[in-house]
Formats: sequence, structure tokens, C-alpha cells
Amino acid sequence: MAPQTTLDISKRDQTVNLGAGPSALPTDVLLEAAQGILDFGGTGMGLIELSHRSGTFKKVIEKAESDLRSLLDIPDDYCVLFQQGGGTEQFSATALNLLAYHAIANPDYVSKHKGSTPPCDYVVTGSWTAKAIKEAKRLGINARLAVDARQHNDGKFGVIPPVSQWTLSDAKADKSAMLYYCDNETVDGVEFPSPGFPIQDLPEEYRKNVPIVADCSSNILSRPIDVRAHSIIFFGAQKNVGPSGVTIVIARRSLFDVDPDQGVPNGGPRIPCTLAYKNAIDNGSLYNTPPMFSIYTSGLVFADLLNNKGGVNGATQRAKAKSEAVYKVIDESDGIFKPTVKQASARSRMNVTFRICQAGQDQPDSSLEDEFVKRCSAKGIEQVKGHRSVGGIRTSLYNAVSVEQTQLLVSVMQEFAQQIRQEKKN
Repeated sequence: MAPQTTLDISKRDQTVNLGAGPSALPTDVLLEAAQGILDFGGTGMGLIELSHRSGTFKKVIEKAESDLRSLLDIPDDYCVLFQQGGGTEQFSATALNLLAYHAIANPDYVSKHKGSTPPCDYVVTGSWTAKAIKEAKRLGINARLAVDARQHNDGKFGVIPPVSQWTLSDAKADKSAMLYYCDNETVDGVEFPSPGFPIQDLPEEYRKNVPIVADCSSNILSRPIDVRAHSIIFFGAQKNVGPSGVTIVIARRSLFDVDPDQGVPNGGPRIPCTLAYKNAIDNGSLYNTPPMFSIYTSGLVFADLLNNKGGVNGATQRAKAKSEAVYKVIDESDGIFKPTVKQASARSRMNVTFRICQAGQDQPDSSLEDEFVKRCSAKGIEQVKGHRSVGGIRTSLYNAVSVEQTQLLVSVMQEFAQQIRQEKKN
């Protein structure tokens, strides 16, 4: 069979991919990436066939880092690491690296605190932070709940309590190793209200002394984030950045400039070599073979956003327009579309989650939801079914989803709601 030498994107042009991840990427980026697989830069070799230590790939990874620094205003005293293992692996990596730093910076902590290890505080607002603290506890980490949003909403996620209702460790007495949060909870459709996580509301002593860790896997590059207020920001690529396979870590260099094993005699953890940030820093993210194609494609997305789409500010404006259009239909549906996030200000701009009810009823109707999924598919709108753990509908409006594509979703929702109203009348 003769090899196909042209790419057919006709079906792609008719499809709106609202999947929660892996999710849509810009078509122009994918076409360039496809060329790079076959012959990268006239080398006669595909990017995935080149040595990761070659000068050619060195330029790729340096350009990706440079563009990301421009997009997020990352200062020089922060490193950018291209890691593997997804956001899930960072559940462990963030805690272990910061516990190692804590042991190095506070060598007498364990002896002064009767052999106890320092706490790590977690702000649990959805499924991903619930998994993060579970993993920390599994590793034997002294993981403390700063807040569990379910306790403020009848056992379900859907609100973000104010900082005044959190129980934070004592910054002086407890010397917490970190505060961990997820900026946007993909499964539950919960996002910290604009402008983001309320760092300014934390007690001053806590804010100055406790490293803050942010999981931004599903809303990075959709609005600005204050890098300098964090010690670590990480995000898996497969939402707003690129293909699955690479997880990007932005970390304050000064916290990880010594061998983490120096903290072991002081109660610090032994960190697997591929999870130790110092190894990645010292080797320019090339400690072992990195996910080259994911890094390359992510770099193309960075360049496209930076040069053609108004950067993060442009993405912020589009995210606002898209999410507001969908939430307007929900709020004006007379209860047919029922938002799963009770607190309106905490509704995600990236992942709009809702249930569908019969007119005049308050209980979700799974048959209507199945019908809505089919109706969307008939219009070329795919992957709108809610996460298997919560059900319902989830429409993910990541950066690659256009305003025009969102308007098609809006029209389908309006027509579907009108049909349900009409059926009730009849």
C-alpha cells in the first residue's frame, strides 16, 4: 500500500472538540507538528527520531521555555522544568522536594518537635486536591486539611469557603512545609474566582514563610498568575498547552539548589532521582530522555498564543466571553440546565458542568442527558459527557476552542431547552 502523503482535515473542520483532556489543540499547530514528525527543519529526520541531547532539540526546548517565560512573566530566579508523569506524579514530587528543602533549612526541626515531621497544608476544593492529599498521606506525609469544601456544601464539591474559614498551620510554631491547592478542578467544574487563589487573604506571617504550590493543569495560560507569589506552579500539558506526556514545573531556584539528600539526616525524605527537581535543574530537563514531541508541540502552542492570539490577556478575554455565553443559557433555562457548582463565583471558565432536568423538576434526568450528548454529536460537538465519577454534562472551553465554536454549543443548548419546554406544554 502506497503511503499517504497528504493530510485530510476536512472532518476536523466540522468537529467541535469539548473534551476535558486530552483536549483540542489549534489545527495550524498540529499541521506544523505533523510536518516536524516527518522532517524537522530540513534535517531529513523527524523530531521524534533526533537525539534529545542534540543541538537541534536544544533549540526547541530553549525556545519553548523562552516563550513560556514571556507569556507568564516568569522571573530569572525561577526555573522551568519539563517533567514526565503527569500532574499526578507532582502530588509526590512537590511534597517530597519541599520536605527535603525544609529539612535542609531547618536541621533541628525534628528534634525540637519530638520527632514529628512538618505539616503540609492542603486546600481541598475538588477531586484532584482530594487525590493529592490522599497520596501525601499514603506516603506517610503529615498532610493536614486546611479546608475541605465538601464540609461546607452537604458533602459535595461546588463552593470555595473564604480563607477566614480555613484551618491553616501556625506559620511559626508548625513551620508548614507547603500549602497546596488546585486552581481549577476539572472534574467538578470549580475554579478560584478571578483573579485567582486568594494569596492576599492569607495571614501575613503565613504568606511570607510557607511555600505555596499551585496545580494549574487545566487553566494555565487562560488568565494571569502571580508566579512570584508561589514557590511551585505545575501543569500537565493536555488541557491548554499540548499533547499529554509533558508536565511543566515552574519552581523557585533557591529552594532546590542543594542536593536534597543533605536533608535526610534531619528527617527529610529520599526522593526518586527522576522526581528530584535539582537533577532536572542541573541537567536542563535532560536528566533522562524527555517527552520530546510533547515539548515541541507545546512550544508551538506557546508561540502561537504569544504571536498570533494576544498572549494570556487575549486568552483571558476569550475565556470570559465563552464561559459567560454558556452560563447565560444555563441561568436562563428555568432550571432545565442545573449547574453543579452552587457558588456562582466559583464556576469554572474552563469546565462548565451541569445536569439536565425535565421542565419544572429539580432532579437530573439521565435519559435527557444522553439525548443531549447525541444532539451535540449530530451537530459535530463531541466529548461533552461528564466525568464518570460525577455524571452529567461537562463542556470544556479550553484556549483552542473558539468563540464561534462556543456559539454553536450555545445554540444547541437553547434549542434543546426549548424542545423540553414544548414537550411539557404538549
